[in-house]
Amino acid sequence: MSASQTESTSLTDATVALRSQLHDAYGVEALAPFDNDAAAMAADGVGSAAPAVGTAAPDFALPDIHGASRALTELLAAGPVVLVFYRGAWCPYCNLQLRAFQAALGEIEAAGATLVAVSPQTPDNSLSFAEKEGLGFTVLSDLQNTVARAYGLVFRQADAATTVQKALGIDLAEVNGDDSHELPAAATFVVDTDAVIRFRSISADYRWRVGPEEALTALPALTR
Repeated sequence: MSASQTESTSLTDATVALRSQLHDAYGVEALAPFDNDAAAMAADGVGSAAPAVGTAAPDFALPDIHGASRALTELLAAGPVVLVFYRGAWCPYCNLQLRAFQAALGEIEAAGATLVAVSPQTPDNSLSFAEKEGLGFTVLSDLQNTVARAYGLVFRQADAATTVQKALGIDLAEVNGDDSHELPAAATFVVDTDAVIRFRSISADYRWRVGPEEALTALPALTR
């Protein structure tokens, strides 16, 4: 099954409220480059080339926050995987989504699945984020978006958004360890033990997100 950006999700109210809070805090005009970028990404269909439901999930091996390599095949040996690609710890919408998944971690694990989050941040930056947020699931570093590229998710952030980001003290080159300003479209997949994708959600407009409830709906049929 797939989730479409025309659908309301379990996180819709929270993301709408977050957008309002950000506008109140920084001003609509100041955040216009980000909002324009998100709308343009949605219009361009960023991430539309991602593997479809029913197709094989590209395999990978990435370092976790402690530098240990974690392979998808290894993770799948323990059961289905809920795989979340996020832009970075600096993205408030990513933080909102990952906190929701953390709150539902017990339910995900009770369903026999492993939750994994992937971003282009360096392991050190991912470690700081995981510790700050108290994340109890696996967090992996996809340097230079190698795996995100295999999943068809990579885009280059617009220069206007990057300029505003730097003014706010966020330097992607420092956070990610490269100056490409490339990011993954936020995406959530549920992968079964045969490495087949059973649920897919791509947030071309990164302000739209699914929550754990949507991912959980795909798990019972995979763990019976």
